[in-house]
Amino acid sequence: MSTSAVPSAYLNNSPATPDWLNKGDNAWQMIAATLVGLQSVPGLVILYGSIVKKKWAVNSAFMALYAFAAVVICWVAWAYKMAFGQKLLPFWGKAGPALGQSFLLAQATLPASTHYYHGGKVTETPMVAPFYPMASMCVFAAITLILLAGSLLGRMNIRAWMMFVPLWLTFSYTVGAFSLWGGGFLFQWGVMDYSGGYVIHLSSGIAGFTAAYWFVLNNSK
Repeated sequence: MSTSAVPSAYLNNSPATPDWLNKGDNAWQMIAATLVGLQSVPGLVILYGSIVKKKWAVNSAFMALYAFAAVVICWVAWAYKMAFGQKLLPFWGKAGPALGQSFLLAQATLPASTHYYHGGKVTETPMVAPFYPMASMCVFAAITLILLAGSLLGRMNIRAWMMFVPLWLTFSYTVGAFSLWGGGFLFQWGVMDYSGGYVIHLSSGIAGFTAAYWFVLNNSK
C-alpha cells in the first residue's frame, strides 16, 4: 500500500480548497494584503496624527482609522461586486453582498474581450479566471481612501469625512476598479494596470487635489 509523501493538509481535496486554488499563491497574497493593511493601520494613522497641528491630531488620525473600517464594511456589503462582479454598465458592476459561502469559494472571471490597437490590429482575448481575493482587494480600496485623506488633513471635519468615504468608494473607486480590473471598457480597450497606478494612486491623487482645491477655495471666501 503506497502512501503520499505530501501531508494531507497540503492536498486540494476538500471543498474549502478547490483545485484551482494554489495555497502558495493564496498565502503570498494574504501576506501582501497584510503588509498593505499595516501601511494603513497603524502606519498612516500615526503619520497623519503627527504631521498636523495639535488641535487636528485626533481628527486626522481618526480620519484614516475610520476610512479603513468603513471601507471594509462597504466592501463586503456592496462595493466588491461593483468592482469585480457582473457587468451593469461598461464602467460599473452590479452591487451586491460578498458574504455567501458559495461566493467565497468561487473563482473570479474576466469576460472575453476584443482589443483594438492603433493601425487596425484586432486581437481576441478569451475569458480568463484570475485570482482576486476579496481581502487583498479590500485593503487596496481602503488605502486609496486613506491616501486621499492626506489632502484633507486640517480641512475637513470627521462628520463630513464619514459621509464622504462611502460615497467616494461607491461612485468613484468602484468605477475605476471595474473599468480596469473587473472587465470594464478600459480593460476591453487593452489598458492594463498591474500594480494600482491608475486605480489607486492616480484616482486618489486627482480626488485629493480636487477636494483640497475646493476646500481652500471655500475657506478663502
